[in-house]
Amino acid sequence: MESEQLFHRGYYRNSYNSITSASSDEELLDGAGVIMDFQTSEDDNLLDGDASIGTHYTMTNGGNINSSTHLLDLLDEPIPGVGTYDDFHTIDWVREKCKDRERHRRINSKKKESAWEMIKSLYDAWSGWLVVTLTGLASGALAGLIDIAADWMTDLKEGICLSALWFNHEQCCWGSNETTFEERDKCPQWKTWAELIIGQAEGPGSYIMNYIMYIFWALSFAFLAVSLVKVFAPYACGSGIPEIKTILSGFIIRGYLGKWTLMIKTITLVLAVASGLSLGKEGPLVHVACCCGNIFSYLFPKYSTNEAKKREVSYYFPLKTLWRSFFAALVAAFVLRSINPFGNSRLVLFYVEYHTPWYLFELLPFILLGVFGGLWGAFFIRANIAWCRRRKSTKFGKYPVLEVIIVAAITAVIAFPNPYTRLNTSELIKELFTDCGPLESSSLCDYRNDMNASKIVDDIPDRPAGTGVYSAIWQLCLALIFKIIMTVFTFGIKVPSGLFIPSMAIGAIAGRIVGIAVEQLAYYHHDWFIFKEWCEVGADCITPGLYAMVGAAACLGGVTRMTVSLVVIVFELTGGLEYIVPLMAAVMTSKWVGDAFGREGIYEAHIRLNGYPFLDAKEEFTHTTLAADVMRPRRSDPPLAVLTQDNMTVEDIENLINETSYNGFPVIMSKESQRLVGFALRRDLTIAIESARKKQEGIVGSSRVCFAQHTPSLPAESPRPLKLRSILDMSPFTVTDHTPMEIVVDIFRKLGLRQCLVTHNGRLLGIITKKDILRHMAQTANQDPASIMFN
Repeated sequence: MESEQLFHRGYYRNSYNSITSASSDEELLDGAGVIMDFQTSEDDNLLDGDASIGTHYTMTNGGNINSSTHLLDLLDEPIPGVGTYDDFHTIDWVREKCKDRERHRRINSKKKESAWEMIKSLYDAWSGWLVVTLTGLASGALAGLIDIAADWMTDLKEGICLSALWFNHEQCCWGSNETTFEERDKCPQWKTWAELIIGQAEGPGSYIMNYIMYIFWALSFAFLAVSLVKVFAPYACGSGIPEIKTILSGFIIRGYLGKWTLMIKTITLVLAVASGLSLGKEGPLVHVACCCGNIFSYLFPKYSTNEAKKREVSYYFPLKTLWRSFFAALVAAFVLRSINPFGNSRLVLFYVEYHTPWYLFELLPFILLGVFGGLWGAFFIRANIAWCRRRKSTKFGKYPVLEVIIVAAITAVIAFPNPYTRLNTSELIKELFTDCGPLESSSLCDYRNDMNASKIVDDIPDRPAGTGVYSAIWQLCLALIFKIIMTVFTFGIKVPSGLFIPSMAIGAIAGRIVGIAVEQLAYYHHDWFIFKEWCEVGADCITPGLYAMVGAAACLGGVTRMTVSLVVIVFELTGGLEYIVPLMAAVMTSKWVGDAFGREGIYEAHIRLNGYPFLDAKEEFTHTTLAADVMRPRRSDPPLAVLTQDNMTVEDIENLINETSYNGFPVIMSKESQRLVGFALRRDLTIAIESARKKQEGIVGSSRVCFAQHTPSLPAESPRPLKLRSILDMSPFTVTDHTPMEIVVDIFRKLGLRQCLVTHNGRLLGIITKKDILRHMAQTANQDPASIMFN
């Protein structure tokens, strides 16, 4: 196998600078690896995850880093399986990049030998662009199909189009000549379930029948979604963003980005959205796109045999990957525009077109919306995490299907009477964002025409609110309470569930209410000093839809704690470039308010809840502890389990592997000297010994295992020794016992280490794993270390 052959080839680095000065395509990925051993019960063992093959550094208190380099011996034949990874383990970034460099050099050295080698070289060079092109095509197509299918199935809860069953309500009435301007949604081609079943379009009987059918379809869609997830693809539940962040940081979760997960997530996402649950599809679409990228990467050896190359969009983001990501987005947008899922020939989901500029005074209500968004975000994170923790710790979590059915039933029963909760959430946000014009027939635009206005500046000036507006405000207040409560209990159930759309809906409702209040205040008190300078009588001064857009961004920022990217996302969703400043003010305010209650966003909170050992680069470590305070073994622990360079037999190593659950062992010269030689992975040791017993004659339990370059002299009657120097990491990362933990934590984050060895004057003292760091950080934050680890 090519990857194993490349792994056995030695690599030489003169200094630490040789890593950081590499070309953009060859640079070391700056990903923070994570470890989670789902099967080991000894969390306090030597190694809680698999080991890293990194560069050997000796760090003094002054922070100087010196590199000692070694060459790996070559085996006569590569051992299949060596250099690969088990499920729920972390990749070795340095080893994977070395493999990729060796592959790249080999291809370049052969490309002038023949035309075929030149074609292979060009294919390898263009494979990255082919992957992102295919990923963009698939992601755009799936996103468009999901949007179209979700809209159709959402309208299916209320009725059906007899002339064309595949049309939703809006499409069904497009070609009808019997609709009126006031009732543009009513046409003879569209029949409600009450009309089809009992033949009544109005009256109490019709309302009850439509109510029953609405609940029936909602429960059917929810039951089908959770059943498909439970039976075929358990990884298809949730938003997927916490796990995607963990996988991109170097973690292996086999099947999470597989074809079954992609297929089931695509189908069940449509069903979950159509069921009316308080969830969105934007977060799960990230998971769907990652599945597409992972599947297509297996078509190209450059990516299929290298885990680090698959994760080029990790914390380290090469310029070449940036261009490829831009190209993938371009392809996806082209496909989405071709499909036209929104029916408006636009790429944005909530296109807005406001005709009134915003004024300086309005920054005050925008900032208040930011405060509301921060408070909502802090409340939601704490409430949702508390509920999810209770789900994990009680019997209720053992019945995911029942939970989804109960949540769907409560949602459907409460949502139907209120027209704003009955609406598809995306349609609700669109209506709240829309400015009131002459063609709008919504209750939110039911204003009284003031014939006494002395001067008409705009075609549609600010007007006093009519009964429809006041009625809509009460319904929106009830919808706001409903959305806040149900979103807490919905996010995290065992169906695909995103958080972008529900959070935006909550903010849009609050923003629209505030916008109408400010609009009426300006109308009735236009002579106040805050209004009279810029808001004349009869002028269109306040745009309530703008407040809805700002509130949506503020609430989403409060939950996710995103800032710059969120402003860009909202701009992309709405196309409102002129209103970047209000968006920035509200988003920053929501982040500041939310950070006052806790710095982590909802996705980081779920990573911590699930026990993923993920080192967040945003967390600061300011304590004055040393590596010796965190390393294991502690004084009360058993001694460090190690291998000696040439004094152990095959049987000794097999017994050590069977008696421990460690995933790696330091190799020392002897028990007396404790001088460090290297590091051997448990998986590589097991595979190498099994392969040697099958393929090499004379390898028995009493055979001496040699990690040294030269085999020591043995008696003539001794069995054949087993040389395993080629699987040994000759340059494990080391720090001294006096290295400050602030530096150690920074090294783990920036180099993606899984563990480092602790030495004193070259003698091995102990080991620090990523779990040890997370436990220590929890202790310094007065948290229970056991509460943050996977159980």
